[in-house]
Amino acid sequence: MKPAITIYTDGACRGNPGDGGWGALLISGANEKSICGGEKDTTNNRMELLAVIKALEIIKQTSEIKIYTDSTYVQKGITEWIHTWKRNHWKNSSKKIIKNIDLWQRLDELASGHVIEWLWVKGHAGHDGNEKADQLANQGVDNLLKGL
Repeated sequence: MKPAITIYTDGACRGNPGDGGWGALLISGANEKSICGGEKDTTNNRMELLAVIKALEIIKQTSEIKIYTDSTYVQKGITEWIHTWKRNHWKNSSKKIIKNIDLWQRLDELASGHVIEWLWVKGHAGHDGNEKADQLANQGVDNLLKGL
């Protein structure tokens, strides 16, 4: 298995829904890679999910990964709620298709190829990796608004 990778992710939205951005910092040994992007008319939860998805899409080999997110929606969704959703054909307790099903299914597919520890970190609390991911997510929104 490839050496351990640490990923910090975050999403941002100006208005919810509104213009959004996602960002991720990937660290493997001495190597770091920062990625970000944005979307119009989106939600914060979609951006939180997209940050993790875009980070995992970069990793081509099965790897041991630690993912830090300040989103309980992402952390609990992928470690707890997803099992029930899948058993219930991607429906919630109200028998309705879950929100962001497209992203949850993509994340489930990507995550299944790795050994991942999903860690929640308090946002805006001075955690270096999370602060960098937040900056990247906001850069994603800024780039979107500038037309980059």
